[in-house]
Amino acid sequence: MNLNKLMKQAQKMQEKMAQAQAELAEKTVEVQAAGGKITVVANGAGDVISIKIAKEIVDPEDVEFLEEAVLSGVTQAIEQGKAIASSEMSKITGGMGVPGLGL
Repeated sequence: MNLNKLMKQAQKMQEKMAQAQAELAEKTVEVQAAGGKITVVANGAGDVISIKIAKEIVDPEDVEFLEEAVLSGVTQAIEQGKAIASSEMSKITGGMGVPGLGL
């Protein structure tokens, strides 16, 4: 196999992956937790963008429930964002694992 050809293919794949990662930062997922009282928005890069909490779910006597509900929403949103990222990257890489992607 021609080494130059292989290097050019790898460079093209790297460019496509960089473009896809930039696009993933723009794609968002929205997750509702605690019966819709908590809304978490994350992007395809795995960043949490916003958290909204309805006033009626805030109970000073049961802070633990609120903490668990927020954590659940954040975890689900990040997982969905990573799933989008994994799907998009596998389109580029043809499903082969590429070291360093963290996916």
